[in-house]
Amino acid sequence: MPVDEPVAKVSSPVEAEPKAEAFVEDGRADMVLDFVIDVLAAMGMDCTVDLLEPDEDDPPEEIRLEIEGKDAGRIIGKKGQTLSALQFISNRVVNRPSRQRRHVIIDAEGYRARREEALASMARRLGKQAVEEGKIITFEPMSPQDRRVVHLALAKFAGVVTKSDGEGEQRRVQIIPVRR
Repeated sequence: MPVDEPVAKVSSPVEAEPKAEAFVEDGRADMVLDFVIDVLAAMGMDCTVDLLEPDEDDPPEEIRLEIEGKDAGRIIGKKGQTLSALQFISNRVVNRPSRQRRHVIIDAEGYRARREEALASMARRLGKQAVEEGKIITFEPMSPQDRRVVHLALAKFAGVVTKSDGEGEQRRVQIIPVRR
């Protein structure tokens, strides 16, 4: 591959035209897009990065990026760890003290949506098991995002409550059956 050929490219999003009041325009979305493209190029990744237009139900301070291409799986990493690290660093770049906080969400090939659906499905299955057996079920340690998915999946699930237990990276969700 020639040295001067870009490895990460920007492609224009194919979403609907944004509403003027639907998102915050402070230049930070373009800044984080450029940052992620630079990081992926420095890593030698062959992929594109899209800045997505916000959905109607997205908070206006949210910045969503989607990574697609041949190396997207490498960017996801084991259990999404590389993707989470890239998202963490991107949030640090965008959010400086004394500025309104913007939340950067980076996905690759729809990984986050698939992961959330799998976690929610597992949580419902284990919630049913907790009710049937009358026993507390404890998950392995999880990231804050994954714990949130489990809590939300079981928020309206009859017969159980959820609780996070532990400290730091050892924090885990417990599904606790409730006596009626």
